[in-house]
Amino acid sequence: MADAEYDPFAAGPHQVDVCRGRDGSLRVVAPELASHAGETAAARAARIDAIIGSRVPDVQFLLDHLLGGDTRVEVDAARIGLVGHSFGGCTVLATPEVDSRVRSVVALAPSGSSNPKPGILPLKLSFDWGRDVPTLYLAAEDDVPIPLAGVYELFDRTPSSKRMFILRRADHQHFIEDVEEAHEAVQAATFPPEAAWIPVAMRPIAELSSGEQAHTFVRGLTLAHFDLTLGQMTTAERFLSGDVEADLAARGVEAFIRPHVTA
Repeated sequence: MADAEYDPFAAGPHQVDVCRGRDGSLRVVAPELASHAGETAAARAARIDAIIGSRVPDVQFLLDHLLGGDTRVEVDAARIGLVGHSFGGCTVLATPEVDSRVRSVVALAPSGSSNPKPGILPLKLSFDWGRDVPTLYLAAEDDVPIPLAGVYELFDRTPSSKRMFILRRADHQHFIEDVEEAHEAVQAATFPPEAAWIPVAMRPIAELSSGEQAHTFVRGLTLAHFDLTLGQMTTAERFLSGDVEADLAARGVEAFIRPHVTA
């Protein structure tokens, strides 16, 4: 069970500053892949490439701004961690290749595998980091657009210390706010033809883990990862090296760990 000195699932306060933009629930698919009226294949390909290529520079621009002293936010440049979901998960995995300020990463159901499903943005990750960037992967057991096998592939290719946990009975929307509402919105949405299979394949939200269970899973493990990798807290290391599955189960959350764990 969790160390009496350390419980990342407990209510705050926790010293975590977060700046992020919320990816729309369809960000990894529609409307980017949908053809625009009168658009040629070449123009469509160029537009998609531009969208993909803009994400890492956006993160670097934000870091430049936060670390430039022009804001009221006090940021420790030696403890920069990134969290991203889906397309954002791919983005935070790509950023360490070009920005040495990134010291730690949490990727939530990230896209970027070598064999994406139909209708999913064709993203590619090289993992040419050149240094250790401790990485935590959090994935969903029943993720429809980003299957677990694809996240396993990214995990296995990650050239750093890494851990991976999987939330049982969870889909792609279990990593954002308002899980139930977001899941049902995707099921009711109209997708481009190549991605129309997605809402059909999704399970009813009543059959899946609750939003509260998902938030406990994501919040607690993300906090523990950053406490260890950015805060050098030995209590966080003991927690993550312990029986995390049992700690989660004690809070009503079913999850399991991906083998091949490194410290």
